[in-house]
Amino acid sequence: MEAFYKKLLDNNKRWVESKLNLDPEFFKKLSSGQKPPVLWIGCADSRVPANDIIGADPGEVFVHRNIANMVVHSDMNMLSVLDYAVNVLEVKHVIVCGHYGCGGVQTAMTNKHVGLIDNWIRHIKDVYRFHQEELNNIENEKDRFNRFVELNVVEQVLNVAKTSIVQSAWERGQNLHVHGWVYDIHDGLINDLDITLRDNQSLSQVYQLDL
Repeated sequence: MEAFYKKLLDNNKRWVESKLNLDPEFFKKLSSGQKPPVLWIGCADSRVPANDIIGADPGEVFVHRNIANMVVHSDMNMLSVLDYAVNVLEVKHVIVCGHYGCGGVQTAMTNKHVGLIDNWIRHIKDVYRFHQEELNNIENEKDRFNRFVELNVVEQVLNVAKTSIVQSAWERGQNLHVHGWVYDIHDGLINDLDITLRDNQSLSQVYQLDL
């Protein structure tokens, strides 16, 4: 058996042992159900593990990840996760978390053809188009890249709020907040972009549904 693969299974056994040493009832409690307060919509990048970077235990974060933490309204996977999180688990917070150095966002700044993913990258390019004037006025390429990452998160926060799932929850008075963060791989810290939407009035009127 390939060494790294075997290491993963061995690590699992050690992890189980460590949890049981701390709490013999750990897995019994975990298996009884979940009621996480947070839905995390993040990037699939292997360097951004949701639970680890916020110190959350198993059962505390419901997670959806894709390339560049996108919220695409035709993505049934994302919509299904969001619907279950909001309507069944009744999460209190939806966090869209991007990260500096995101390869998907970086590719969207170029005209590279990289295959099937081009169709996904196009949604990120739309964000650049929305903010083209601001981004093109940033001369330093790294600064422009970082700002693009931030603006992409802002747009995805708005996309979460535009869904009928979230607007219906707000309409019935559900306590639900949508936040935007960016994680910095270089120092491990989270940058709260200070964009938190709490109700339908947070959106432009054209997006507010009559529910």
